[in-house]
Amino acid sequence: MELPKRKLRLPCSLEHVTAGELPANLLVDVKPFGKLHPLAANAYNALRAAAFANGIKAFKPTSAGDTYRSLALQKRGFLARYTLTKIKGASTRQYNGAVYYLKPNNAPMATPGTSRHNLGLAVDVSSANGERLTFMLANCLRFGFSWELDSEPWHIFYFAGDKIPPAVTRYLQTKTAVSLKP
Repeated sequence: MELPKRKLRLPCSLEHVTAGELPANLLVDVKPFGKLHPLAANAYNALRAAAFANGIKAFKPTSAGDTYRSLALQKRGFLARYTLTKIKGASTRQYNGAVYYLKPNNAPMATPGTSRHNLGLAVDVSSANGERLTFMLANCLRFGFSWELDSEPWHIFYFAGDKIPPAVTRYLQTKTAVSLKP
């Protein structure tokens, strides 16, 4: 299956930060767990609300580590999945000037500092298959989310940069209107 892909437009607030070392003011809690960049968090919350409104009973990250990942967390995950020991036919990654080999039965992981999770822009959606994936395919782009790899339908990232998608603006206006009621 070919997933729709868009080029990442980095929010201005991320232009001068180190991936995986985002300051606390550039991270917002998302439900039920995890943190994202504020623009990605608004878009994710809007997408999640739309999923619930469309009968998708659960729409959440796989774990708290499947939203923003610090450099240390990305490195721990990477080193748990990859080895310097040559493994014939294994996919490889370059890291710190060395070739790392993906251990058998492990999903690939970006090298530390290169993942969109390190920017607080990516979410791995739990159980992204069946009706949930069908919903995502029909709606992610409207909310500013895209895919990087066809092999990872669960991994979406906020690509819209500082340009807030209209679907997110409508969601935020609804949230504001609700919170202002007496």
